[in-house]
Amino acid sequence: METDLRAASTIADAQSAVSWGAIAAGAVGAAALALLLIAFGAGLGLSAVSPWSDSGVSASTFKTGTGIYLVIVAVMSSAVGGYLAARLRTKWVGAHAHEVFFRDTAHGFIAWAFATLLSATALSSVTGYLANGATASVGGAASQATRSVNPADIYVDKLFRPDTAAQPASAPASSPAGNPIPAAPSGANSNQSRAEVLRLWTASFHDNQELSATDKAYVVQIVAARTGMSQADAENRVNDVMTEAKTAADTARKGAAKLSFWLTAAMLFGAFAASLAAVEGGSLRDGTWNDRVLIPRPI
Repeated sequence: METDLRAASTIADAQSAVSWGAIAAGAVGAAALALLLIAFGAGLGLSAVSPWSDSGVSASTFKTGTGIYLVIVAVMSSAVGGYLAARLRTKWVGAHAHEVFFRDTAHGFIAWAFATLLSATALSSVTGYLANGATASVGGAASQATRSVNPADIYVDKLFRPDTAAQPASAPASSPAGNPIPAAPSGANSNQSRAEVLRLWTASFHDNQELSATDKAYVVQIVAARTGMSQADAENRVNDVMTEAKTAADTARKGAAKLSFWLTAAMLFGAFAASLAAVEGGSLRDGTWNDRVLIPRPI
């Protein structure tokens, strides 16, 4: 009897505790099923699409239903991957029941991790295309134009939008500080002033989302000269556009934070589902699954 136990222990130690082939198969299956479910979700309108490239996901486009669907996708695909990883492994002869239980759990977790890395690297572009396909497929030119738009350009356009109700002054007016408002530039000067305001706007909002007092006064003067508005109206327009930009930035940050929480929840639930399903798959593989009770049983 002691000789048999020693022989069984020797066989168990000689066998590899990790079946990489089964893990790879489970990971590929999980990644493929995730792509399928993401494409299906995009068809249902559950994709999270940002209006601008690399600007985060806004709260208006990312809904709670999308987060719940991400969790469902993670649970379903991870469970299938973990089940395959444990069901396709080789049988560990002579290993203790508790050791087999742990190895099956580890196989499910590793398969989930492998599938996550596969989806985040090799399949990231495909996943993004499927997630955004419901809107990006409207037209290639429109999609390309959306990706090339800088949000700051939109706000500068709003600053320089002509005021049809205002009449150009016959003589240069003066600002409250006594400085004359620059005459409306044209041609190359117009492009130069717009580029200058764009640089000021981009740099200021990148740092603290606020224009300095000097920069703001200068921008007000340029807007008044370009649009024919009065100094007070130009200042009101600058304030309104700045408020709109701040609101959009805050909304985008909240949406990105919400998406991060949902992705974290999806990954945690996915890891748990993969490990749990791997225990079932391994028990069915060894013939020890009894009444669906997740406890290690003697082999």
